[in-house]
Amino acid sequence: MSQYGLNAVPAGYADWLTELKQRIHAAQQRATLAVNRELILLYWQIGQGILERQASQGWGSKVVEALARDLRNAFPDMKGFSPRNLKYMRAFAQAWPDGEFVQGVLAQLPWYHQVALLDTLQTVEERQWYAAQAIENAWSRNVLVMQIESGLRQRTGAAITNFSQCLPQPQSDLARESLKDPYRLDFLGLGKETQERAIEDALVKHVPRFLMELGAGFAFVGRQVHVEVGDKDFYIDLLFYHLKLRCYVVVELKAGEFQPEYAGKLNFYLSAVDSQLRHPTDNPSLGLLLCKSWDKVVG
Repeated sequence: MSQYGLNAVPAGYADWLTELKQRIHAAQQRATLAVNRELILLYWQIGQGILERQASQGWGSKVVEALARDLRNAFPDMKGFSPRNLKYMRAFAQAWPDGEFVQGVLAQLPWYHQVALLDTLQTVEERQWYAAQAIENAWSRNVLVMQIESGLRQRTGAAITNFSQCLPQPQSDLARESLKDPYRLDFLGLGKETQERAIEDALVKHVPRFLMELGAGFAFVGRQVHVEVGDKDFYIDLLFYHLKLRCYVVVELKAGEFQPEYAGKLNFYLSAVDSQLRHPTDNPSLGLLLCKSWDKVVG
């Protein structure tokens, strides 16, 4: 045990702790910005590649579907390769033809911010203005959309401010949102889902034994099965079909103890499977939630 109690610390300790916290926050932000820059540039390059090949070689829209399928097969842990997101990458590259500007300036904003700029604005000038404001004021995506919808540019003037190269304040909306950005976490293979993916990997490697444990009649459909609901992409951990019960079985994996919201997410997936995959002759889908532990009071 430390020789200093909770309330007895040496002189200067509080100042040193404050300094360390600031350094840690700054390091987090620098690392986040560096990863985001690589991800945004990758998405721009993919979009640029699609544009070039469609223009020079006459590739049609079907290539996006094929590319999405093949990239998801090659990188099953990355959730940014849906057909819808690839189309956004193409639109992103088309809207911003200057790759250096994308990497040096726009890469300060997460991908969801980029999508919001594409969805809500029509001209380069508007997008540049709101991008600059989002960087300068460290807006979250929701605040960015709200400012666009309220016509902030028309109300305050259209002059473009300089794009700031400063790190957003750790307590700002942009900083918090950047650290939790799901596309970036998947790009790194990190985040709170990492442990759950390890469990999923172990289950998939031992699918025959896992099926025997569940009982006869289970057929393995796939892992990280993509469903699209309301123009958003979702991925089911494991999906089975039961030959005797004639229904799909959705398996949701959670590395921690049971939380009530897990059941809500499972029900959401069941509804998606029933509406998109279930055949009219199939029975309603069943759900299986696998957690590390279960609290009888909560459960």
